[in-house]
Amino acid sequence: MSSTVDRLTDLFATRVREIVPPLFGAAGEPVRPLISLAYGLADPALFPRAELIAAATQVLAYEASESLNYAMSYPGLTDQIVARLQAEGVDAQPEQVLVGYGSGQILALLPEIFVEPGDIVIIEGPSFLGAVKRFVQSGARLITVPVDEHGMNVTVLADVLRRLAAEGRRPKFIYTIPTFHNPTGVTLSLDRRRQLVALAAEYGVPVVEDDAYIDLRFSGEPLPSLAALDQAGWVIRIGTYSKILAPGLRIGWVHARREIIDRLLMVKAEGTTGPFITRVVARYCADGRLERHITELRRHYAAKCHVMVSAVQRHFPAEAHFVRPEGGFFIWVTLPSGVSAQSLLTAARARGAEFLPGSACFAEPGQGDNAIRLAFSLQSSERIEEAIAAIGAAFGDL
Repeated sequence: MSSTVDRLTDLFATRVREIVPPLFGAAGEPVRPLISLAYGLADPALFPRAELIAAATQVLAYEASESLNYAMSYPGLTDQIVARLQAEGVDAQPEQVLVGYGSGQILALLPEIFVEPGDIVIIEGPSFLGAVKRFVQSGARLITVPVDEHGMNVTVLADVLRRLAAEGRRPKFIYTIPTFHNPTGVTLSLDRRRQLVALAAEYGVPVVEDDAYIDLRFSGEPLPSLAALDQAGWVIRIGTYSKILAPGLRIGWVHARREIIDRLLMVKAEGTTGPFITRVVARYCADGRLERHITELRRHYAAKCHVMVSAVQRHFPAEAHFVRPEGGFFIWVTLPSGVSAQSLLTAARARGAEFLPGSACFAEPGQGDNAIRLAFSLQSSERIEEAIAAIGAAFGDL
């Protein structure tokens, strides 16, 4: 178990170095700045600075005594979250929602209330290792279910659940990113969504639905969330304002059965989430402003996705395969047979660009060296084109 924790810790340390590459090499010579497509950072050009300043000013002008003193989270934000959930068909009530400091905090708290060392947690392969690392640190034993172009393979999941039930074991939860999956960008099909919810009810296993990207659909038909399909309370739905407003605000939320929310509150050491920031976010999002902003985000990210898809088609070998995403931040490319993602990364960096190798998205070592994740969210269209051309040329250096 400790070796898995150490490996994931090393992966994250490597990612930090990649996000902020050194300015000078070992011999003191300047290092060519890299165009990084490695990380799904939001585009700062889209942050609504003026509107957030106005919202913060209004809170300070009219609600200073409530927002700057010790107080509970602003219930108006919870009401907005509930209204959005109800609009998509979830039978949500305010007492079933907890606001946290980003979805990352919620994902870190869940194993505290569910997992004892040795308990089983089912994850996808590949997956978002930021969450998986927390599960491993809690002592969970991971079982990985593969992801294909239609999302989590629920046939394999059913086999896993059946085998575990025969052994008298029940997983503590199933972690999934069903819509615009990180890292693959794919979306779980409607048929599989229904099967997953049915399996959760049949085997009595909660499903943690991480829906960080669900609002960023720019093509295709919207699908119901797992929470909207769930009639028995087995789905724990996690959302965030990081992708639809600004990550630095650190506001996320979870919708679940009341008893789960109560248990999360017990382990959330600081209690409820800041009265000032929750008021600012609620004020900004009121009167349809958030939905109008999301419309602009969809248009913007759709254009950048199109640029990346077109560039990959022109610059990568024909044998490279990917599924065009209908939303989110990422494209997952399966490399031609015999091409190593790590070797390609070295060659691409020499040409001034980088990506996230697929091996950084699997909990088990030895997987993912045949794939790469490309993020179109941060860089401009021009830099996306330049980076993909550089990576494409790097194939010829192998």
